[in-house]
Amino acid sequence: MGAGAMIVHTDKPIKYHLAEDTIDERDVDALAAWLKGYPRLTKGPLTPEFEAAWSAWLGAEHSVFCNSGSSANLLMYYAMLRSGRLRNMKVVVPSVGWVTSVAPAMQLGFTPLMCEADPDTYGLDLDHLERLLKEHDPALVLMVQVLGVPHKMDELMKLKERFGFTLLEDACAAAGAAYKGRKVGTFGELASFSAYFGHQFSTIEGGLVSTSDAALHELLLMHRSHGWSKDLSPGAHEALVKKHGIDDFHTPFVFYEAGFNLRATDLQAFIGLGQVKKMDWIASRRRENHALFAQRLAGKLDFQRPPEGSTVCSISFGALAKDGAQRRRIVAALAANGIETRIFSAGNLGLHPFWTERYGPASFPMADRIHHCGFFLPNNPSLKPADVDFICGVVTGAL
Repeated sequence: MGAGAMIVHTDKPIKYHLAEDTIDERDVDALAAWLKGYPRLTKGPLTPEFEAAWSAWLGAEHSVFCNSGSSANLLMYYAMLRSGRLRNMKVVVPSVGWVTSVAPAMQLGFTPLMCEADPDTYGLDLDHLERLLKEHDPALVLMVQVLGVPHKMDELMKLKERFGFTLLEDACAAAGAAYKGRKVGTFGELASFSAYFGHQFSTIEGGLVSTSDAALHELLLMHRSHGWSKDLSPGAHEALVKKHGIDDFHTPFVFYEAGFNLRATDLQAFIGLGQVKKMDWIASRRRENHALFAQRLAGKLDFQRPPEGSTVCSISFGALAKDGAQRRRIVAALAANGIETRIFSAGNLGLHPFWTERYGPASFPMADRIHHCGFFLPNNPSLKPADVDFICGVVTGAL
């Protein structure tokens, strides 16, 4: 199953949705007032303003706003492909993530090497990762900060220093999480975020790539918009014009890269500026709810265990039943009480047809367990402690 909820046949109305919109009435009223000024709606001056605001909040030098988190992942892979920095076309990809954490590697001609899931965070299993690094020497590693639970970044960064790979950090479902005071999305050369409905924040649809590397930033800007140089700084634009001997009349419509059209709009950027202002509040509410879920369900179910000193900001609380039969009982009880649920992310991506038809099944003990036993519980800023208590009571009652 994809992004939708787990299929459960029930006539019970949903009381607790997995996803609630972070665009509230005040945001809509502000948007309506802005629209009354008849502004430019397509990409314009608000897009770089939002990018700057996001970068400042995150702690990165640059960000590029695009039309989805999936496109953000595509831009990350393509920027590295065109950077000329990669020693080979091998990339380690996660077994637990989303299809677009892996698909761009396949689409762009990389050789993906799938990695087992960590038993604590469900990110890359560091022992398996080390074996893959020793055996294949991949130039690139894409890791996911799974569901807003930070991975073991000290250990991962030591492997990065030891083996010299480039790190792509998929933080699409992790904005607001932090590891030892450092926000996720600032560890890799490039990091992706999703601003889709139901994630930590929303611009309706949307995504961002953040980096502190100026050269990669320029590639991202060109790849987002056809491969032309219109979004570059005047100095970077003039350098390309001079390098390629472009006639003045042609300069606005010269394509220096074989790019895409992955732009978002100023309408979305306007919403995004409002979302950045309340990101700290959103993160604190999700963190508080997650901690309460963990407290209520401790000793009853398995769930992610964040590293010491990390700050969780989850979009849902992910848990594992002991087996498929127990998961079915839990799911039935949740549905009967109007509580929406679904499988844990996409389970093990190595068991999906897009992977198995090309490479055969990639089966791992932990990733397979997440695939067959994992499920989500709602976590969003609107939940109160009494709501979390009720949801946990339904789950424990089903056990």
